[in-house]
Order: sequence, then C-alpha cells, then structure tokens
Amino acid sequence: MKALLEKMEDLLEIGGTKKDITLLAISALSLVFSLAGFDALPFDAAWISTVLCGLPIILKAIAGLILRFDIKADVLVSMALIASVCIGEDFAAGEVAFIMQLGGLLEDLTASKSREGIEKLVSLTPRTARVIVDGAESVIPAEEVEVGALIRVLPGETVPVDGVIISGQTSVNQAVMTGESLPVDKGIGDEVSSGTVNQFGAFELRATRVGEDSSIQRMIRLVQSADAGKAKIVGIADRWATWIVVIALTAAALTWIFSGEIIRSVTILVVFCPCALVLATPTAIMAAIGNATSYGFLVKEGDALERLAAVKKIAFDKTGTLTYGVLKVEEVFSANKSLSDKELFSLAASCELNSEHPLGKAIVKSFKEKYGSQISQPEGFEMIPGRGVSALIDGGRIIAGNKKMLDEYSVDTKAVEAVAQKYIDLGCTLTYIAAENELSGFIALSDAVREESGQMIASIKELGVKPILLTGDNENAAKAKAKSLDINEVKANCLPEDKLEYIASLQKNNDLICMVGDGINDAPALKKSHVGIAMGGVGSDIAIDAADIAIVDDEIKNLPHLLALSKRMMRTIKLNLTFSMTLNFVSIILAIIGTLNPVIGALVHNAGSVTVVINSALLLKWRNKNDH
Repeated sequence: MKALLEKMEDLLEIGGTKKDITLLAISALSLVFSLAGFDALPFDAAWISTVLCGLPIILKAIAGLILRFDIKADVLVSMALIASVCIGEDFAAGEVAFIMQLGGLLEDLTASKSREGIEKLVSLTPRTARVIVDGAESVIPAEEVEVGALIRVLPGETVPVDGVIISGQTSVNQAVMTGESLPVDKGIGDEVSSGTVNQFGAFELRATRVGEDSSIQRMIRLVQSADAGKAKIVGIADRWATWIVVIALTAAALTWIFSGEIIRSVTILVVFCPCALVLATPTAIMAAIGNATSYGFLVKEGDALERLAAVKKIAFDKTGTLTYGVLKVEEVFSANKSLSDKELFSLAASCELNSEHPLGKAIVKSFKEKYGSQISQPEGFEMIPGRGVSALIDGGRIIAGNKKMLDEYSVDTKAVEAVAQKYIDLGCTLTYIAAENELSGFIALSDAVREESGQMIASIKELGVKPILLTGDNENAAKAKAKSLDINEVKANCLPEDKLEYIASLQKNNDLICMVGDGINDAPALKKSHVGIAMGGVGSDIAIDAADIAIVDDEIKNLPHLLALSKRMMRTIKLNLTFSMTLNFVSIILAIIGTLNPVIGALVHNAGSVTVVINSALLLKWRNKNDH
C-alpha cells in the first residue's frame, strides 16, 4: 500500500507549467458552461473541473496523510470537495478545485529554477599538470600530482595544484579566489593557488596541497555545502492547515449536531476552504517579481523577496559591485620639474602601448580618453613578468613598473615616497616611470567607485539596513573605499572561505544578512546568505547561478527600491491574510445560522479570492517614494 501511494505521488508530480495551464483553461471553460446552464452534456459541466483539478488534490491529500500524517491545506480542500459532491453542489466543488489549482500553479511559477553553478565550478578544475622528474617534463592528470612534486606552469595556463614558486617570476590572475581582477605579481617563495591563471611568465612550483585539499576543490565543496542549511519558507496556508482543519471539522460537526442540517455543515467546509489564504502569498510574490523585473532585477527564487524583507544587514563585495571593476588613472605626478604631467603621462602611455598587463592597458586607455592624441610607437619593447615594462622612446630607455623594478635598476624613489604613500593609503596601485635610470614620477591607478554607489548606500541606511564591505582587497584599499561610501564595517583580505565564515557567524546570532557580489569567489557567500544578489552584467556565471536574485543591467542604484518593495510585498501579504481569515470566519458564522448555502458560500469566498488578487496586483506598479 505504501509503495503504491509513493508511486501515485510521483505520478502526480509529473507534468509541467504548460500542462497545468491547459487543464486550468479547460476547467475554467467548464465552470462558465455550468454557470450558464449549458445542458448538452449528460452531466453538469462543473464535473470536468472537479475531476481535472479536484482529483489530484484529493489523491495528494490522502497520500500525505497516510505516508507522513502530513496535514496541509489540501486536506481541508478535499473535505470541502467531497462534501459538496455528496450533497449535489457540483458547481461549488468545481469552483473550489479550480481556485486551489490556480493557487498551486502560481506557487510553482515562483519556485526556484534549476542551477548549474557547481558544474561550472567543476569545469574550472585543471585537468592536467606538467610534472618535472629528473629534468624531464611529462603531462599527467592533475589528480595524480603528489605533495612535493615539481610542477611547471606556462603563460596562459591554469595552476593545477596549490604550491610555492621555487623559480621564475610572473603575474597571476587570482580572481577565482579573491575576486580582484588585477593580476598579482609573484616570485620565488610566493604561494599560488589551484584554479588561478598564470598571465605572463613561466614558473616552477613545489606542490603543497593537491587533489581534494587544493583551493579549487575546497571552493567547490563550499558552494555545494553553503546552501544545505538554508530553510525554505513554508506556505502560510500549509503552516496553519492543521489548526484550520481542526476548527473547520469541529464547527461543522457541532453545527450538524445542534441544527440537524447537514447543508450548513457542508457550507462551513466550503467557506472554510483556504482559497484566498492560498492565493494571498503567491499572487503578491508574482506581482512583486513583475515590479522588480521592470527595475532590472531577475528574481530566480520564489521566496527570495520574502526572505529579503527580513534582512537587517547587507554585505557588499567591492570590485565590480560597488566599483566598476575597471582600473582608471587617478593621478599623474611628475617628479621632474622639466616634465609636465601630460608629458609624463604620454611617456608612460608610449612605454605601455604594447603591454598586455591590465595596468599598462589602463594607462593607455586613460590617456586616450583624456587627450585623444596619437601615442608614439615604442622601440625595443620588453616585458618583465611581475615587474613592469621597458622600451626605447625617442632613443632613450624608459622603464615603467613597480618599486621592485626600480630598485633593480637602482632608481632612487625617496623623493616621491611621501606623496606616493598618500595614494597607496587610498588603495591606489602605483606605476613608477624612470628615464635613463632617473625617476620621472609615478601614475596612480584605482578602481573607480560607481557613481550611484554613494546614494545607494545612504538610501539602504534610511531603510534601517546596515551596509558592510566584505572584500578580498587589501586593508588600505578596502578602508579607503568604505570611508568614501560611509560604510563603517569593513572586512578586508577575504578569501571565499572567509566570506562564508563571516556570513555563517552572523547567522548563528540570528542576524539575517544579504550578500551582493559578482565574482566566482563570492559564490559560497551568495549561497550561504539569507538572500544572495549577483551583478548580472559584469558578474561571473557561477556567481549568478549561486544567487537568488540577479541585477541584469548592473544598476545597483535600484537596490533600495528592491528592499523597499520586499517590505511592501510582506505588508500586502499580511493584509491579504488578515482579510481572507476575517472573511472566512464571518462566512462561517453566516453558515452556522443558515444564511449561506454552499453555492453562495463558494461565491463569497471566491469574491474574497478575487479581492486578494486585485490587492496583490497593485504591487505591479508600486514605486518607492524615495525612488530617484
């Protein structure tokens, strides 16, 4: 018997949105024919709705009761259907069945979509490694690398295991781990992580963590486990179903005992059927999702807005979220009185013209945007991985790079140290320029803050939500950006597990937090948080897949509207619930005293359902009074 019921439950789940809509359309038509007195059929047309919509409800209620003693709204609906059919009220039965299946369809439409973030993360896992044994290089599967093995990584390749560089210099793109798009210079003694990408120079490393212990595998496990403890919100109707069933049965039984009229008892069951209660939440959610869509938000989880309404804190990643994720020249400082800032800028742009490094490209792009003039083509261009570039310009040797490069060329930088430190403290990255081994000056670059970020932070504070900066960036850059945005709480130098642990620590204290991010490194935190919001334009596919909501056009300025909308949606849901419960109890009293019969009762609570839908629909065009 148990096996048969479980099989029946599985069969009832088979179908799809198109099938459900088709059945509802046929049922609605049958109810119209029944109400119009259509008599071409040998039975009341409402029976079509009762069978198509009502039978699945009854079968699921029976299976739930027997298999798990699971009392949901379906149980009360089934009793109302059976009672209506028993006394010949066919239209009431068909109408109740139709309304309940309509509510079920709306809930399904707001359910979560399937996601493929784990599979995409797995695709980042390096497949092979270049292992060196006795001077000979061989390519083997990455999972076969042992701790202590000597590995060679060529430019453009993904680092196969965690290790320490023992020879060579390079720049490594660590976005997968830290979210920062700017490559990090690496040399002998520096650690590198699996999954990161070698940008320029070849190097050799000694493996320290391999296989399941490697960074990329730990990331995969973090994403897989982060969502496990996130409880899904149970529907209000199902949460109250047990009490509703008890009250309805008690009221119906007592009414039958004292009045002797079964018609009154059946009417109680019909009007107590939680149609409006079932519609109260999904209709409001659907309308709010429609509103959010018009503001550029893709709501991927049906209950995401319900959860968002409860958050008191929002953690922001920095790069690509509060900032554009693109380096721009902030300052050009000439240390040579005979060299103007523009001339120094032009010299740097020429030297970097053929560079593939993001810093070099940013200098060239910023010069063109500011001056639009032709950049001189350099000669004898040379790129030094992890240091900078060197080139001949008008016959003179120009170098552009970090302080390590200038030290190697014995270029004295003391004259600009005080000024340079000021920009370093602001989170800028410096490129020093020297001509013929004499310091010419430096160029400070930084990731510019989005124009709308400041106002957005101020607006969410007005809504009573506390902003937090949670970033893989260094302490100076993080604090400088946080100060400019009036964010008081900052967590810098965060790896994916650090962000995840911070989110988890807040949740242990019942602090409901939303995470906003864009990078692969944000994926675990996006999944773990009460609500995850990803940047849909600049964000990685994995971050978007891990989030509950995506900002399609990266217009983060509309985030306060989304927060306010979620709170407005919850107020609408509570109003719907209060109205539907009040209507139900008033209808019960009228049914007890004999004023309502089953058909009128069904129409009354149907009118309540329509009222709930109309009230929810008002959310479609709702605007926050503080929207700009």
